[in-house]
Amino acid sequence: MTQPTYLAGRLLLAMPGMGDPRFDHAVIAMVQHDAHGALGLGIGTAVQGVTVHTVLADLGIDPGVAPDDPVLLGGPVETERGFVLHSPDWTSRATVSAGALGAMTTSRDVLAAIAAGKGPSRFVVVLGYAGWDAGQLDAEMTRHGWFAAQGRTQIVFDTPAEERWKAAWRAEGIDPALLASETGRA
Repeated sequence: MTQPTYLAGRLLLAMPGMGDPRFDHAVIAMVQHDAHGALGLGIGTAVQGVTVHTVLADLGIDPGVAPDDPVLLGGPVETERGFVLHSPDWTSRATVSAGALGAMTTSRDVLAAIAAGKGPSRFVVVLGYAGWDAGQLDAEMTRHGWFAAQGRTQIVFDTPAEERWKAAWRAEGIDPALLASETGRA
């Protein structure tokens, strides 16, 4: 039996024509992936009309010095729940490692720290997540749909959300314009 390849710390890129419109041109920052399942955060699409200041106001946190960056659509699951993917220079009890991508925190203390200028030096705020049951992502990786790219923090934190899909492909040495929407079977 083949052992699964665990993808935490990588970027999952949706292949053209993968068949699920919720993931069209998706870039998923993989936070956790093990024998029990997987959790990733979409970082390629902004939520229309929602910014970091909007989220802070909803939580009753003064925005202080927080930038008013767009909030991203993390995935189709629990879109009312917030996550912060960030550099590993700040942690709390609610922080988990995201491998090469840094860390993820789900508690409001990270947002309060960002507003106070004492939070992580780099971060993105997302609503919702992408989740897979045990073995589900492993099976999906054997079909046309996903490509596992290196976890490059410059794509996560320095590239505008709408440019991340193409930038991640190019960083892998692949021209996304040449990707086929179907694969063959031999």
